[in-house]
Amino acid sequence: MFDRVAARYDLLNSLMTAGLHHDWRQRAADRAELSPGDSALDVCCGTGDLAIELSGRVGPDGRVIGCDFSEPMLDLAREKTAAKHAAGVRFEWADALQLPYDGERFDAVTVGFGVRNLADLDRGLREMARVLRPGGRLVVLEITQPTRPPLSTFYSLWFDRIVPVLGRLTREPEAYSYLPESVRNFPDSRGLAAKLDAAGLERVRWTVLAGGIVAIHSGLRG
Repeated sequence: MFDRVAARYDLLNSLMTAGLHHDWRQRAADRAELSPGDSALDVCCGTGDLAIELSGRVGPDGRVIGCDFSEPMLDLAREKTAAKHAAGVRFEWADALQLPYDGERFDAVTVGFGVRNLADLDRGLREMARVLRPGGRLVVLEITQPTRPPLSTFYSLWFDRIVPVLGRLTREPEAYSYLPESVRNFPDSRGLAAKLDAAGLERVRWTVLAGGIVAIHSGLRG
């Protein structure tokens, strides 16, 4: 499904978020609190926007890896990186449930709009924690569900009615019918924080953005 929608992925993201997803990724990169020379891993990197943000934080002496299980997404990420002359970032295939990296390797691990799609969320979070160095930070940027009207009413209308219509532009409407279903089945902010804690992360906190539509969670590996 992700292979098939890759070519229109960035366009649909901009349409569905009114372009705000760029700002949300910048804030997630800020939360990683990286320094020049650090190393970072962006899991489920898609077309590479968050990984590119991270590369600007670590500078030319740092290293960023973006990984995903969709080769068409990775191809677009590589093209975007070359066009933006982003140094120190590379993209490679990986399964988020079995990351091919040594333990305690990265100063930060991020995932933007990806954990919602994992077949086993708990296992994926444990893998991300495993590859973090002690004191390293995991940052999760994800869609969540507002609980109070009027935003909750608008949210339901937008994701249940309008997003599937936008998805028809991709000629893969089931992909964007899947989106609201995946959000409904995903833990709320407090529930995701509990899962980060269960994965062994400490000092877990979260920030809700856009009136409760998006949340940024973070935690430290002890």
